[in-house]
Amino acid sequence: MCTDGRSNRLADLMRHGHAEGGSCFRGSRDDALTAQGWAALRAAAAPELEGLVPAWELVLTSPARRCADFARELGLRLTIPVVTVPALRERHFGTWEGRRAAEIPARELDAFWTDPGGFTPPGAEPFAAFRGRVATAWQGVLAAQARRQVVVTHGGVLRVILGEVLGLTDASLLLLEVPYACRTRIRLPDGAGLPSLVGHGC
Repeated sequence: MCTDGRSNRLADLMRHGHAEGGSCFRGSRDDALTAQGWAALRAAAAPELEGLVPAWELVLTSPARRCADFARELGLRLTIPVVTVPALRERHFGTWEGRRAAEIPARELDAFWTDPGGFTPPGAEPFAAFRGRVATAWQGVLAAQARRQVVVTHGGVLRVILGEVLGLTDASLLLLEVPYACRTRIRLPDGAGLPSLVGHGC
């Protein structure tokens, strides 16, 4: 269940919408959003854009076009700062970049899903390094002064952040469904305390 969180300090996490090139290991590829992707993101942000709930005060974004283009639109429409955070970029998948799951050898793909910490695709960013840099970026989100902020980023990044909040293992992260244009809301502590999950997939 999602709430508008009028009295809380909140961070909303948004995955980018559909990107050009279809479903693949996109990673560090810099594909643009499709028309469908733009429409889904605008619909997901409609409550804030239409004034139905308190507006965001800050946008943090991955540098990838599929995130940053929409983040800039949010900044312009809401007249709020947009900050690009390089550490919020997606994991680089090495030789798997741009390939569909059906094009990956089944044995390798199975190892990728069942043991993300132990199996690294050829030339890819090791999962431990990926999780570490995203965890550092998340600490920056926690430290931001805005009462309401939105983070526009990627499915893998969202899984890691949820893992940090909920204390999940590496393998458990891949059990989280993060659809395109998905919204996740996290309540942030004022002073002492820990962040908590309010809603996912709303």
